[in-house]
Amino acid sequence: LQITVVCVHGDSLTVLQAPEFVSFQKGDWPISGEKIPDLVALTMGFSVQEDLSWPGLQAGPLFQRPRANVLVVVRGVDSLALPQSVASYPLENPVPFTLDSVAETVHSLFAEDTPIVLQLAPSEERLYMLGKANAVFEDLPVTLQQIRARLSQDGSVLPSLPLNSLSRNAEADLLFLSEVQVLHDITALLQRHRHLAKDHSPDLYSLELSGLEELSRLYGQDSPQYRDATAILASVLQKFGEELYNLYGSSAVVEVVTVKTFEAPLTRKSRSILQSVQISNPGSPYNLAYQYNFNYAVVFNIVLWLMIGLALAIIAISYNLWNMDPGYDSIIYRMTNQKIRMD
Repeated sequence: LQITVVCVHGDSLTVLQAPEFVSFQKGDWPISGEKIPDLVALTMGFSVQEDLSWPGLQAGPLFQRPRANVLVVVRGVDSLALPQSVASYPLENPVPFTLDSVAETVHSLFAEDTPIVLQLAPSEERLYMLGKANAVFEDLPVTLQQIRARLSQDGSVLPSLPLNSLSRNAEADLLFLSEVQVLHDITALLQRHRHLAKDHSPDLYSLELSGLEELSRLYGQDSPQYRDATAILASVLQKFGEELYNLYGSSAVVEVVTVKTFEAPLTRKSRSILQSVQISNPGSPYNLAYQYNFNYAVVFNIVLWLMIGLALAIIAISYNLWNMDPGYDSIIYRMTNQKIRMD
């Protein structure tokens, strides 16, 4: 298993890292934004409902799949200067998309192995975790208040970043820096749990960053704040992809989608990460449902038909006992009658 790192920039898709068995061909073949989930699924070795007639990705070995796929969506920028990449493609029809279908496939196929499934949008405080992600990222700051507090603690990325024109007190600047902190914390937490990156179940990460979009709206794209933030993010994403690629033993796919503006608003039902009322699973603080066991249908049918069979057997036995002739059907009475005759 290997990891592929893919980056999507506004009107382009750039593959940062990819294992040899995930073959991306260099060229200017455009890909539609709505096909990105299918592309992610194919790189992980999963089937899709409709064939992806796109020459940028060639079929790979049947029995090799990446150990992880990481998709980072960057809003508010046309492109990022990522010096080291495998290939880059134009992006057409940049409509909003999610990896929910891929997450469902991973969870359904590898439910017993509990793979890591993490979907996070810090600016919207949107979090979705499945499997081992609940244990690995239990300490991951997810609300804006938690992330901003994290910036002032040990392990903060602020001392290592060339802030230049960016301010530690401005709201939009802090949002951008908070997203950079989340990327750093994800790799730091994975390094603590390196054994989870060596199992046989593929992991899925989906991150959405909108800090650049806020900086562009507040300062403009020609502002020094926006230029400094773009340079910082490009460097951070390059390092983020390399670290994940190495953590998964050169067996991961990491995608970064840079979209200046989406053509249509993304509407999806999301759950507030702060909501704690009526938690269906007391063992999880995120109001997650109990993990579904795919043996449920089998066990249910076994119990159901066994109970029906036992009920019918009891009815038949009871009926026959009620209509039994003791002198003819019962061996007890038959032996008693013979003994009386002999006497």
